[in-house]
Amino acid sequence: MTTDTTTAPTGMPSTDEGTLFERLAEVWVELEEHLARVPVLIRLDDGTVTIDDYRRLLFNLRQQVVDGSPWISRAASNFDIEHFELRAAAIRHAEEEHRDYLMLERDYVAIGGSLAELRAGRKNIGSEALSGYMFHYADQPNPVGLLGAMFIIEGLGARRAAGWAGRFQEVLGLADSQVHFMQYHQEADSEHTGALEAILTSEMIDDAAADEIVRCAQVVARLYALQLEELDS
Repeated sequence: MTTDTTTAPTGMPSTDEGTLFERLAEVWVELEEHLARVPVLIRLDDGTVTIDDYRRLLFNLRQQVVDGSPWISRAASNFDIEHFELRAAAIRHAEEEHRDYLMLERDYVAIGGSLAELRAGRKNIGSEALSGYMFHYADQPNPVGLLGAMFIIEGLGARRAAGWAGRFQEVLGLADSQVHFMQYHQEADSEHTGALEAILTSEMIDDAAADEIVRCAQVVARLYALQLEELDS
């Protein structure tokens, strides 16, 4: 899904604030503004990033990535029969995601990190807040708003991960086997965002659901940036 869409597909929920896609595009712009102030991404952009920076980034991402499939599964269990299609989509997505952290672990070891230390690591402040929010929201009845979380998380994979991987390779001379997690997510998350767009443009999403989706996207965007800011906390 792209966020520079100026017109929304037919049937997209609309309020005085704009269509759902237009509102999500505004959230994405805010996310980009926060990412532009993240120290490790600034160093990546200006070419001063180090292998230790990359190792710390993977270390911190792993603690959050490992929670991805569990909160998606929990959300699936809280959709009732009237939301069967969303429940089915969540189950499929959880199955697709549940081994992702293993790719990240292999990348971490490939750049000299200790697997034992990685698995014994704890979440940083931002990751604690993000995972706590995701599990809390997933526990709610029919947590449709989590589609907003998916818009942010899958969007980062589809739109930013490969670029980050390429830049790490350019600056640090890394092999594909050392950035596989990020490279993989460009293709995989592009497919996921296509499926997400189909849901967001369906009759399942009314104005109330759209409001929940946008609010969840706002929270997750801020907390995701926070976990990247707090690599040493």
